[in-house]
Amino acid sequence: MTSSRLANRFHKPVTYARNQLRALVPGELWQIRRRALFSEFDRMDASGQADIEARVNYYNRLTGPISLPEEAEAIGRFTGKRKSSAYCGDFQHLIRHFPRHLQVHYRFGDLTTTPREPTFVKSRPIDPEATNAMLLRLNAIRHFRFYHDPLPFRAKKPLAVWRGKSNRDHRIAFARQFMNHPLCDVGCTQHKEKQAQPWHKPFMGVEEQLRHQFIVSVEGIDVATNLKWIMASNSLCLMRRPRFETWFMEGTLVPGYHYVELKDDHSDLEQKIDYYRRYPDQAEAIINNAQRHAARFRDQRREDLVGLLVMERYFQLSGQKGPVRMPLGI
Repeated sequence: MTSSRLANRFHKPVTYARNQLRALVPGELWQIRRRALFSEFDRMDASGQADIEARVNYYNRLTGPISLPEEAEAIGRFTGKRKSSAYCGDFQHLIRHFPRHLQVHYRFGDLTTTPREPTFVKSRPIDPEATNAMLLRLNAIRHFRFYHDPLPFRAKKPLAVWRGKSNRDHRIAFARQFMNHPLCDVGCTQHKEKQAQPWHKPFMGVEEQLRHQFIVSVEGIDVATNLKWIMASNSLCLMRRPRFETWFMEGTLVPGYHYVELKDDHSDLEQKIDYYRRYPDQAEAIINNAQRHAARFRDQRREDLVGLLVMERYFQLSGQKGPVRMPLGI
């Protein structure tokens, strides 16, 4: 068994075990770590601080005092019972850096609307008015898994690939449209259908998908899970303009620079495949830009710092802590 397959097999158990071990660390030590990270920020050069400030402003768009809703919960009372462990582990990792009496308001899951009250979420619509949806790096075990890709673009199969659950009509429509196309290996994995359908195809792992030059990203309930690892790879990402965003800042991605934009009905997929097969240098330029974007999210210590500053602003604007320490403009 290869080392990558071993890593895939033990990725979730190792992550959950790490979360359990973190729970054994006294809260005082986590608060010391928070203060140490904030001190690191204060010592950064101007460009480093500006990058982090821009991200904090993007994730947390609150600009004035807020009131806590009745549903807000004290950090010390937070429990993972009857909640997704994938979300709880990431959320607990952040909140344990703060005093237990502070209150938070959160919603887990695939969210496609903006909450009425300021709320910590994993996903939100790409909308500058979605102010109440404060993004955190949640469900990272699923959404922030990057893979080693040793194959350069020109050594891959000159085909487009996609696999995804048949959990949305637009995904089924896409699979039906291209399931037999000679330039594509596209299909849905069976979801809740009782019987197999013509657009169903067998599961295909990430390593096999990465052998293709073109990988299509199709949003599901909210964001497309595969977008992050595609953009970190040596394959070219093709997708229609995203509707939702997460910690990955999908709303900042530029068509033709970070990815190849497809029409909403994917009708130009063949045209885009043909073009970038003929101009691989342009494909590689987009891939390089995508890799630089993905690289911003791979430093865990820096990611923790940004997440803690997002929460710090919330605590300050809700009147639970002292003066706001971060600029509030977007």
